[in-house]
Amino acid sequence: MSNLVKPHGGGDLKVLLLEGSAREAEMKKAEGLKKVPMTTREASDLIMLGIGAFTPLDGFMGKEDWKSICDNFTMPSLKGLFWPIPITLSATKELADSIGDGEEVALWDTETEAILGTMKVTEKYTIDKEFECKAIFTTTDMEHPGVKKVMGQADVNLAGPVKVLSESYYPEEFKEIYQRPAESREIFKERGWDTVAALQLRNPMHNSHAYLAWIAIEVCDGVYIHQLVGKLKPGDIPASVRVKAINALVDNHFRKERVVQGGYPMEMRYAGPREALLHAVFRQNFGCSHLIVGRDHAGVGDYYGPFDAQKIFHEIPAGALELKPLPLDWTFWCYKCGSMASMKTCPHEEKAVIDEKGEYVSGARLMLSGTMLRKGLSEDAPIPKEFSKPEVLAVLKEYYAGLTEKVEVKLHGAATGDANKK
Repeated sequence: MSNLVKPHGGGDLKVLLLEGSAREAEMKKAEGLKKVPMTTREASDLIMLGIGAFTPLDGFMGKEDWKSICDNFTMPSLKGLFWPIPITLSATKELADSIGDGEEVALWDTETEAILGTMKVTEKYTIDKEFECKAIFTTTDMEHPGVKKVMGQADVNLAGPVKVLSESYYPEEFKEIYQRPAESREIFKERGWDTVAALQLRNPMHNSHAYLAWIAIEVCDGVYIHQLVGKLKPGDIPASVRVKAINALVDNHFRKERVVQGGYPMEMRYAGPREALLHAVFRQNFGCSHLIVGRDHAGVGDYYGPFDAQKIFHEIPAGALELKPLPLDWTFWCYKCGSMASMKTCPHEEKAVIDEKGEYVSGARLMLSGTMLRKGLSEDAPIPKEFSKPEVLAVLKEYYAGLTEKVEVKLHGAATGDANKK
């Protein structure tokens, strides 16, 4: 008998992905349907719906749910269920006008030119995009990548239940670690885990990530290193390289029976506190009881306070989530402590000074971030040995040495999905 947390909403996983003869029949039908093109965000959301990660949703949301989520995190269509970010599909007015009420359409990915699913259109509506951006991102600044995505979407939203025909939007990129929620839950059950902490990750694990994972293992049965492997942006390290680097770290510095590595296909929204809540919702569906929430979780630039993503868990209604946050402070290497430490434990406030050879000169705290690590590696600069384990650095140096073009990595305003930013 498993004691894992229940899927969000308290029922079973709602898997919308068709298989076998049902999929073949729907694929054949889809070929004759009107095509609705999807953005990369919408396509990845469709796959999350398909594999049950967005349980208990059955499709893209209508206007009442959209507005209620923006206003107070609830879905009237599901008896006031807690949900933090709208999951919507947009279409041009011309296309929307051509679709009749109740008509079935094919959901088409413009990048791969593949039909990923079908939808029965039950509602067509327009939205106030600025209102959504202000509610979800706390800003309407077009420099914010999430705002830019929402403001650039088509004019009409289409709502209705979906049938998902493919989960292979990013097939080769993360096949080694890809899991559906039902599969991760089965792994946790086989290991006898009741409590599982999810570590959100977008970069190879440096020592701050490892430290957070070690803390989580002390209070939970195991840690789920859960990589976002959606659409990559320039400067990002490919999933295959990240997997190899994480394997090197886990193989040499963790008890393997306490770690599971996984990957999921959602695209980042950079919604800070709201996205931390969305991460919590679908991690609960994957079977996690806790989510590690570090500094500036899912943030970008200076749009959010460093610990706003932790505070928001105290602002939502009691019982909204079965999963609990595991709030952890800013972590770093302290030369005076001689170990990893955090703002809560380390009394030495001086910033460490490192010379051009990557050697320690003076001070105490060496702040660690994935962005800084990528920048140093891309410029072939010396990396302090305290930044990451040698096995990890060896994998990353091999990758950067093999690049034929220099990759530019910007430090200011760098976006991250990591549990501990910078």
